[in-house]
Amino acid sequence: MRVHFIAIGGSAMHNLAIALRQKGYQVTGSDDTIFEPSKSRLDRYDLLPDAFGWFPEKITSDLDAIILGMHAKKDNPELLKAQELGVTIYSYPEFLYEQSKNKTRVVIGGSHGKTTITSMILHVLHYHDKDVDYMVGAQLEGFDTMVRLTEENDFMILEGDEYLSSPIDRRPKFHLYQPNIALVSGIAWDHINVFPTYENYVDQFRIFMNSIVNGGALVYNEEDAEVKQLAEAIEIPIRKFPYTTPVYNIEDGSTLLDTPEGEMPIEVFGAHNLSNLAGAKWVCQHMGVDEDDFYEAIASFKGASKRLEKIAENSTSVAYKDFAHSPSKVSATTKAVKEQYANKTVIACLELHTYSSLNAEFLKEYEGALNSADKAVVFYSPHAVKIKQLEEVSADQIESAFKRDDLIIYTNPDEFQTFLRQQDFTDTVLLLMSSGNYGGLDFDEVKSWF
Repeated sequence: MRVHFIAIGGSAMHNLAIALRQKGYQVTGSDDTIFEPSKSRLDRYDLLPDAFGWFPEKITSDLDAIILGMHAKKDNPELLKAQELGVTIYSYPEFLYEQSKNKTRVVIGGSHGKTTITSMILHVLHYHDKDVDYMVGAQLEGFDTMVRLTEENDFMILEGDEYLSSPIDRRPKFHLYQPNIALVSGIAWDHINVFPTYENYVDQFRIFMNSIVNGGALVYNEEDAEVKQLAEAIEIPIRKFPYTTPVYNIEDGSTLLDTPEGEMPIEVFGAHNLSNLAGAKWVCQHMGVDEDDFYEAIASFKGASKRLEKIAENSTSVAYKDFAHSPSKVSATTKAVKEQYANKTVIACLELHTYSSLNAEFLKEYEGALNSADKAVVFYSPHAVKIKQLEEVSADQIESAFKRDDLIIYTNPDEFQTFLRQQDFTDTVLLLMSSGNYGGLDFDEVKSWF
């Protein structure tokens, strides 16, 4: 089968391209720019385009499929050529559904926690040598790619993103998977450029729950009021399995999970991650992993890449990097770190980097999000605001939104980095939360401070 990727360099797209090459497909692709690590990984599998740019001549009628990435525009020359020739065009999620329509599809949805929960499930299955197909949004220890596709595996685990499918398909990705088993971890308004009201955003999860196949299962976090209300209102013939945060204790900086066999030390921490673990346990049990085997495996789970990832540590101090950027994630992550390290000073640094977080109206959602930190810092780039064509955001607006009088705000990356270098990190936890890099922060230098 011959497949061509338009915008092959994306995190998800290049992993799917590699998975298809491993499956024996003939794969080509184009992109106008490709960053690391995608560039090196594509090169390793001989999938890196010879030149950057769009080349309509690559699109021929003998292609079996085009896979269109979100990075491409509606007027992309290769897309227009494909439409002209009548070549079959798939969005990323559409193609994944085609690859898994004869399998049992397990889809993990939610505004937060979906990458971690998907990663936990895969870790447990990998630990017990249970081979499954999958698509996850982070690189995992022990896994070569973020996507695996086979003919023979019975299950397909899919991280169910609520963002749009492609430039020509405005449906959320997770609406296309038709899960046999679905999980919803929580709902907190996000992607306001696509879902302008909270009600519109919530409705996407209602549609997702209603897309579960008849006789399927919905695992849901009943501690989230919105999720609970939606789940209980669903009337299609499915089974419902609510979960709550399990009992745990913290002793000497270690989290101990309460299990039927007694307290068990685990590598991850924070109430949000323990809640994620409870959801993952339900899903694994639906996939044939019993409770004892789940606990045995999950004890060694260290977290998904960029999710509370420990990047440095010495005898008195530690530094974490986290992908958290939405208000609910920032609040949960900051609380988790302070709870785990109650006797240390927590310096929490948040970069406002996404479209939503740089929106003056949405900023109000961040009220109290950094309150658990001993020292709270917000960095944002006025240049990023201009690039996203948003109204200018002022430091006063940010201070007012977070409702914290001692909030430290930086707009200059050099000044922010100077601030970090001047800190005494003795008995301190440094928490760096961003989906960006603070205007060029060198994380290797950060490691040298500990």
